[in-house]
Amino acid sequence: MVTASGVTLFDTAIGPCGIAWGARGICGVQLPEADANATQARLRRRFPRACEGTPPPDVKRAIEGIVAQLRGEARDLTAIVLDMDRVPSFHRCVYTAAREIPPGAALSYGEIAAQLGEPGAARAVGQALGHNPFPIIVPCHRVLAAGGKTGGFSANGGVATKLKLLAIEGAVLDLGA
Repeated sequence: MVTASGVTLFDTAIGPCGIAWGARGICGVQLPEADANATQARLRRRFPRACEGTPPPDVKRAIEGIVAQLRGEARDLTAIVLDMDRVPSFHRCVYTAAREIPPGAALSYGEIAAQLGEPGAARAVGQALGHNPFPIIVPCHRVLAAGGKTGGFSANGGVATKLKLLAIEGAVLDLGA
Protein backbone atom coordinates (compact mmCIF):
# COMPACT_ATOMS: atom_id res chain seq x y z
CA MET A 1 0.00 0.00 0.00
CA VAL A 2 1.30 3.47 -0.94
CA THR A 3 1.67 5.82 2.00
CA ALA A 4 -0.14 9.08 1.36
CA SER A 5 0.07 11.95 3.82
CA GLY A 6 -2.88 13.97 2.50
CA VAL A 7 -6.12 13.62 0.60
CA THR A 8 -8.77 15.99 -0.63
CA LEU A 9 -11.82 16.06 -2.87
CA PHE A 10 -12.26 18.60 -5.66
CA ASP A 11 -15.07 19.42 -8.08
CA THR A 12 -14.80 18.71 -11.80
CA ALA A 13 -17.11 18.76 -14.81
CA ILE A 14 -17.74 15.02 -14.34
CA GLY A 15 -18.29 15.14 -10.58
CA PRO A 16 -16.22 15.16 -7.39
CA CYS A 17 -12.78 13.63 -7.80
CA GLY A 18 -10.20 12.90 -5.12
CA ILE A 19 -6.45 13.08 -4.93
CA ALA A 20 -3.87 11.70 -2.51
CA TRP A 21 -0.31 12.91 -2.12
CA GLY A 22 2.84 12.23 -0.18
CA ALA A 23 6.43 13.36 0.01
CA ARG A 24 7.30 11.67 -3.31
CA GLY A 25 4.40 13.01 -5.39
CA ILE A 26 0.83 12.13 -6.23
CA CYS A 27 -0.09 8.73 -4.77
CA GLY A 28 -3.48 8.36 -6.42
CA VAL A 29 -6.44 9.98 -8.14
CA GLN A 30 -10.02 8.92 -7.55
CA LEU A 31 -12.58 9.44 -10.31
CA PRO A 32 -16.15 10.22 -9.22
CA GLU A 33 -18.30 7.56 -7.65
CA ALA A 34 -22.10 7.86 -7.34
CA ASP A 35 -21.77 10.98 -5.15
CA ALA A 36 -19.20 12.91 -3.11
CA ASN A 37 -19.66 10.66 -0.06
CA ALA A 38 -18.97 7.55 -2.12
CA THR A 39 -15.93 9.19 -3.71
CA GLN A 40 -14.66 10.17 -0.27
CA ALA A 41 -15.25 6.66 1.08
CA ARG A 42 -13.34 5.07 -1.83
CA LEU A 43 -10.45 7.49 -1.34
CA ARG A 44 -10.37 6.69 2.41
CA ARG A 45 -10.28 2.94 1.70
CA ARG A 46 -7.38 3.41 -0.69
CA PHE A 47 -5.46 5.73 1.66
CA PRO A 48 -6.65 5.02 5.21
CA ARG A 49 -3.72 6.72 6.96
CA ALA A 50 -3.86 9.98 4.99
CA CYS A 51 -5.31 13.10 6.56
CA GLU A 52 -7.68 15.46 4.82
CA GLY A 53 -5.92 18.68 4.22
CA THR A 54 -5.05 21.61 2.04
CA PRO A 55 -2.92 20.42 -0.85
CA PRO A 56 0.59 21.84 -1.25
CA PRO A 57 1.28 24.02 -4.34
CA ASP A 58 2.40 21.16 -6.62
CA VAL A 59 -0.76 19.19 -5.81
CA LYS A 60 -2.90 22.31 -6.34
CA ARG A 61 -1.35 22.63 -9.81
CA ALA A 62 -2.15 18.98 -10.50
CA ILE A 63 -5.77 19.54 -9.42
CA GLU A 64 -6.01 22.63 -11.64
CA GLY A 65 -4.70 20.60 -14.60
CA ILE A 66 -7.14 17.75 -13.99
CA VAL A 67 -10.08 20.17 -13.62
CA ALA A 68 -9.11 21.95 -16.85
CA GLN A 69 -8.66 18.63 -18.70
CA LEU A 70 -12.10 17.46 -17.58
CA ARG A 71 -13.54 20.80 -18.71
CA GLY A 72 -12.28 20.04 -22.22
CA GLU A 73 -9.07 22.06 -22.19
CA ALA A 74 -6.12 20.14 -23.59
CA ARG A 75 -3.53 20.15 -20.82
CA ASP A 76 -0.12 18.56 -20.59
CA LEU A 77 -0.15 16.65 -17.31
CA THR A 78 3.17 14.87 -17.87
CA ALA A 79 5.09 17.17 -15.49
CA ILE A 80 2.97 16.03 -12.53
CA VAL A 81 5.21 13.93 -10.27
CA LEU A 82 3.77 10.53 -9.43
CA ASP A 83 4.82 8.32 -6.53
CA MET A 84 5.34 5.00 -8.33
CA ASP A 85 7.63 3.43 -5.74
CA ARG A 86 5.27 0.52 -5.17
CA VAL A 87 4.04 0.24 -8.74
CA PRO A 88 5.37 -2.86 -10.55
CA SER A 89 8.04 -2.13 -13.12
CA PHE A 90 5.98 -3.23 -16.16
CA HIS A 91 3.04 -1.07 -14.98
CA ARG A 92 5.40 1.93 -14.68
CA CYS A 93 6.46 1.42 -18.29
CA VAL A 94 2.83 1.18 -19.42
CA TYR A 95 1.87 4.31 -17.47
CA THR A 96 4.80 6.23 -18.93
CA ALA A 97 3.75 5.24 -22.46
CA ALA A 98 0.11 6.15 -21.78
CA ARG A 99 1.12 9.57 -20.46
CA GLU A 100 2.63 10.32 -23.88
CA ILE A 101 -0.75 9.97 -25.66
CA PRO A 102 -2.04 13.51 -26.27
CA PRO A 103 -5.61 14.58 -25.49
CA GLY A 104 -7.98 13.64 -28.31
CA ALA A 105 -5.79 10.75 -29.45
CA ALA A 106 -5.86 7.05 -28.65
CA LEU A 107 -3.64 4.00 -29.00
CA SER A 108 -4.47 0.32 -28.68
CA TYR A 109 -3.27 -2.00 -25.96
CA GLY A 110 -1.25 -3.76 -28.67
CA GLU A 111 0.37 -0.52 -29.83
CA ILE A 112 1.47 0.25 -26.26
CA ALA A 113 2.82 -3.31 -25.93
CA ALA A 114 4.75 -2.91 -29.20
CA GLN A 115 6.19 0.44 -28.03
CA LEU A 116 7.45 -1.36 -24.94
CA GLY A 117 9.14 -4.01 -27.07
CA GLU A 118 6.63 -6.65 -25.91
CA PRO A 119 4.31 -7.10 -28.93
CA GLY A 120 2.50 -10.07 -27.38
CA ALA A 121 1.69 -8.27 -24.14
CA ALA A 122 -1.53 -6.44 -25.07
CA ARG A 123 -3.48 -8.26 -22.35
CA ALA A 124 -0.80 -7.41 -19.75
CA VAL A 125 -1.02 -3.75 -20.83
CA GLY A 126 -4.79 -3.88 -20.30
CA GLN A 127 -4.32 -5.41 -16.86
CA ALA A 128 -1.79 -2.74 -15.90
CA LEU A 129 -4.16 0.01 -17.02
CA GLY A 130 -7.00 -1.65 -15.11
CA HIS A 131 -4.93 -1.08 -11.96
CA ASN A 132 -4.00 2.51 -12.81
CA PRO A 133 -3.96 4.47 -9.54
CA PHE A 134 -3.62 7.80 -11.37
CA PRO A 135 -6.54 8.12 -13.85
CA ILE A 136 -6.55 11.29 -15.94
CA ILE A 137 -2.87 11.96 -15.08
CA VAL A 138 -2.14 8.54 -16.58
CA PRO A 139 -4.83 8.69 -19.28
CA CYS A 140 -5.80 5.03 -19.44
CA HIS A 141 -9.06 6.10 -21.11
CA ARG A 142 -6.99 6.87 -24.23
CA VAL A 143 -6.06 3.22 -24.69
CA LEU A 144 -8.44 1.07 -26.71
CA ALA A 145 -8.76 -2.56 -27.68
CA ALA A 146 -7.82 -3.86 -31.14
CA GLY A 147 -9.91 -2.65 -34.06
CA GLY A 148 -10.90 0.58 -32.28
CA LYS A 149 -13.11 -1.25 -29.80
CA THR A 150 -13.39 0.47 -26.43
CA GLY A 151 -12.01 -2.30 -24.25
CA GLY A 152 -12.75 -2.06 -20.56
CA PHE A 153 -12.61 0.70 -17.98
CA SER A 154 -12.48 0.04 -14.27
CA ALA A 155 -13.78 3.41 -13.02
CA ASN A 156 -17.36 3.95 -11.88
CA GLY A 157 -19.56 3.92 -14.97
CA GLY A 158 -17.21 1.60 -16.88
CA VAL A 159 -16.98 2.08 -20.64
CA ALA A 160 -19.58 4.88 -20.59
CA THR A 161 -17.18 6.91 -18.42
CA LYS A 162 -14.29 6.09 -20.77
CA LEU A 163 -16.30 7.31 -23.76
CA LYS A 164 -17.34 10.44 -21.85
CA LEU A 165 -13.70 11.26 -21.08
CA LEU A 166 -12.72 10.72 -24.71
CA ALA A 167 -15.63 12.93 -25.88
CA ILE A 168 -14.57 15.71 -23.49
CA GLU A 169 -11.13 15.59 -25.11
CA GLY A 170 -12.62 15.73 -28.61
CA ALA A 171 -11.47 12.27 -29.64
CA VAL A 172 -13.03 11.00 -32.85
CA LEU A 173 -13.30 7.25 -32.66
CA ASP A 174 -14.33 4.66 -35.20
CA LEU A 175 -15.79 2.06 -32.88
CA GLY A 176 -16.42 -0.42 -35.66
CA ALA A 177 -20.08 0.46 -36.15
